Amino acid sequence: MSEMKFFVGGNWKMNGDKKSLGELIQTMNAGKVDPNVEVVCGAPSIYLDFARSKLDAKFGVAAQNCYKVAKGAFTGEISPAMIKDCGVNWVILGHSERRHVFGESDELIGQKTAHALENGLGVIACIGEKLDEREGGITEKVVFAQTKVIADNVKDWSKVVLAYEPVWAIGTGKTATPQQAQEVHEKLREWLKTNVSEAVANSVRIIYGGSVTGGTCKELASQKDVDGFLVGGASLKPEFIDIINAKA
Repeated sequence: MSEMKFFVGGNWKMNGDKKSLGELIQTMNAGKVDPNVEVVCGAPSIYLDFARSKLDAKFGVAAQNCYKVAKGAFTGEISPAMIKDCGVNWVILGHSERRHVFGESDELIGQKTAHALENGLGVIACIGEKLDEREGGITEKVVFAQTKVIADNVKDWSKVVLAYEPVWAIGTGKTATPQQAQEVHEKLREWLKTNVSEAVANSVRIIYGGSVTGGTCKELASQKDVDGFLVGGASLKPEFIDIINAKA
């Protein structure tokens, strides 16, 4: 990958129904989007089939989570094999809501990452600090520890996108300043250079998440180490098209 492709993920979370998502998909399919951007929509698992069948082929689809084995007695879980069977090629893992609302550990997220990659899914791996951690001055320590567990479970980095999402900026309307985002992204790239390799550090996309909107996206996108976005609420609105085109 000589020229890194800007990556925009939309995380629909637990939102939408067939009617509203169908309308959103029509808007996306009809929208003028920058062809140099990779776009992936994270749909609720019950709508993965629906989203994949309706979305134009130029858009990818992601599951919002998966389990660490292919099948078995794990009521309520879905596996990478099932995700792939629906024609879906991505999964979001380690989102702060999975970590902090549902209590998923670093170790579990690492195991899920390894299993998803072994089964040919691309992984959007999420990391980020909480407000008390930022205020306590341990942002780096927290995100490096989270990144290490992911890195320990990755063999092929070409299928991994790293999403930095400061937890205090998710759904709060507080966005990290472009400078705050750039600072952490730059440190993450340095960490990858030191702990993985220079080639991986230079090719892996580090995307920013946390109240990204049509209004904030352009300045964020102009930062040297911001290679895309993971968008929450705004990914359910027509302004998602503007965010996709932030670099255009």
